[in-house]
Amino acid sequence: MMVDTDLPPRETSARPAADPAPMARPTLRFLFAHPAHFIALGAGSGLARWAPGTVGTLWAWAVFALLQPSMSHAGWATLIGLGTLIGWWACTVTAVHMRIADSGHIVWDEVVAFWLVLWLVSPTSFWDQLYAFVLFRVFDAVKIGPMAWADRTFKGFGPRGGFGILLDDFAAALCTLLVIAIWKY
Repeated sequence: MMVDTDLPPRETSARPAADPAPMARPTLRFLFAHPAHFIALGAGSGLARWAPGTVGTLWAWAVFALLQPSMSHAGWATLIGLGTLIGWWACTVTAVHMRIADSGHIVWDEVVAFWLVLWLVSPTSFWDQLYAFVLFRVFDAVKIGPMAWADRTFKGFGPRGGFGILLDDFAAALCTLLVIAIWKY
């Protein structure tokens, strides 16, 4: 009997499946196997072979540009708030199914954190948004200070690990916003 390793395990606990091999790179089939995968993998942007976090952040920027003309401040606050809560669940489930505590292919954390940055710096020019993008990616990739603390403290599986996946990106968003505030004012 053949076992399909692209599908998530049937297990529903917060612990990883007994399968010894973590999923190094999710597939299109895995993306559509569970709603949490679709969310956590940023509607497919996390399937990128190279720099999935950067691709996920670019996807977030594109979605922001599309939604911005029709969204109010209350709409953005609601979207980011609900996106964080739903993302917490989606990242937790997807990490368990991939058997990796914080896979680089899970990009919902970049999406919701970068939406927060763009919302709080708007209205602004394309160049200022590009500057915010570069700063955010540097803070997210380098993992110093608060990003390193969040990444180290909340590693693992289950709700705590899912929260940690999001937290280090929110720390990167905060650092990005602080640098922009200092630069502008």
